[in-house]
Order: sequence, then structure tokens, then C-alpha cells
Amino acid sequence: MKNVGPRGNILKVSEELKSNLENAGRHQHYPAAHVLFDEDGECAGVCLVCKGKVRMSVRNLPDLDRDFAAGSLLGLPATFTGHPYSLTAVTLIESEVVHVPQNEFLALMREQPELCKEAAEILGREVTFIQGALAERRRHLATAV
Repeated sequence: MKNVGPRGNILKVSEELKSNLENAGRHQHYPAAHVLFDEDGECAGVCLVCKGKVRMSVRNLPDLDRDFAAGSLLGLPATFTGHPYSLTAVTLIESEVVHVPQNEFLALMREQPELCKEAAEILGREVTFIQGALAERRRHLATAV
């Protein structure tokens, strides 16, 4: 499993984006093992981890499991596209999360192009990581045969 810490957190937001998301969203407190969103579940927007830790996972692909701490923005691909979530997000410990509904997030992106650029860069890092992990998994499976 990848533990994405403060130095390598590919989903970490700037203070400016964090502040805007906190103003646009709803603060919620969750216990450990709470599902924020499910793989294949209908998109309800993004989640900003303010405190705690959240595991993102893909069913049957444990090599892609990653843990994210405060400052991480989760659910970007589904929120931008409107498609179902491709990952499951579950709190590992007691966590504080800001949920920003899809329509409000997209309105913020339209109104503030610099924040949209930052979110697109985060999305790009996420896609690059997933593609690399899948390629590594394919190589591993090919050598195991």
C-alpha cells in the first residue's frame, strides 16, 4: 500500500484552494471506518480532508490503496466528469472532512480560473499515479505467469 505522506501527497491543495473549499462546503466529523464515497457510487462532489486520515482503494486492486492526510482533495475525477466514483474513500481514524457538492465545486472552478488550474494539476497527478500503478501491476502479473 502507498502511504502518501506530507512530502508526496499528490492530492494536497494550496491554502487558497483549501480556504475556498471550506467556505463553499459543509464541515462534517466522522468516526473511523466511515465510507465517504463508494466505488461505482453516484458522484456527490469532492471531499477535503481537514483532520484525520482517509484510505482510497479500488476493489480487487490492493496495490492502488493509498492513505491521505489533512489537505487532501478526494473525488476530483468523478466530480469533474459527473461519472460514478472510481474509488472508495474510507476514514481510517476519526476525521474532519469538508464536503463540497458537485454543482458548487464546478461553480467555484468556473469563477476562479487559478483554482481550476490547480485542481486540474491535482487531477493530472492522480491520473498519472493510477496509470503507473496499473502498468506496474500488469508487469508484475506478466512476470508471475
